[in-house]
Amino acid sequence: MQNPKPLLSNAQIPLTQTISAWDETGTQREIAIAAERPLTVYVNKREIVTLMTLGAAPEALVIGYLRNQRLVSSLSAIASVQVDWEVESAAVWLHELAALDSDRLMQRTVTTGCGQGTVFGSIMEAVEAASLPTTASIHHEAIGALLEAVRLRPTLYKTAGAIHGCALVAVNETAVAIRYYVEDVGRHNAVDTIAGWMWLDDISAAGHVFYTTGRLTSEMVLKAALMGIPIVVSRSGISAMGYNVAQRLGMTLIGRATGQHYLIYTHPERVVR
Repeated sequence: MQNPKPLLSNAQIPLTQTISAWDETGTQREIAIAAERPLTVYVNKREIVTLMTLGAAPEALVIGYLRNQRLVSSLSAIASVQVDWEVESAAVWLHELAALDSDRLMQRTVTTGCGQGTVFGSIMEAVEAASLPTTASIHHEAIGALLEAVRLRPTLYKTAGAIHGCALVAVNETAVAIRYYVEDVGRHNAVDTIAGWMWLDDISAAGHVFYTTGRLTSEMVLKAALMGIPIVVSRSGISAMGYNVAQRLGMTLIGRATGQHYLIYTHPERVVR
């Protein structure tokens, strides 16, 4: 019998704080800034990592982190995730301690990722293991519709700045719908949160593309691939390793995407005109 979904806390916390600042005329104003805070993750009392986060959806963030780091192979392995902001910690309990891939904890790659900095396990192993659908595509008009939908969405960035946003977007020919949108101080936290939601809601990557405000580095490409997403759209640019990994995986990366403008870096055959 399959284990039920994990027992989750609902740890709400303000995403901004108000401070005084002075503008170019010397006038003092009250402004909102992103409330970055540490969240230390423990798995069966073993300290794993400290994530710097806004805390918009901390339980999903922790689950997505364990998923994208390949430290836990399935949602059914997780018994509970309990976040306590008073002690800035997340306690994860697994049904069996053996479900935690301890070998990966011994292999760490320091990355360029803001808000994270470490990838567990072998990067090349992840490249070889990833499998993406070959028939996925996106219409040129859908890219423009996606960018417009993101632009019109109320976001914390417009109020406080200093954060990244990620979205899972359902695409049906030229129509789009944002299924999930989340913001955090690091783009990795945002993508991990969406990965956690996908597991919790049993959402397949089929028929979806991924949007991020962050740059397309190798670790971002790998996370999208491990989530089964073959098309990624970014407001930012691309790194050389991100380009090489995407070419090898058959992933389409679309960057510098604003308004009606974008660049297709890899596998342009997926974009339909």
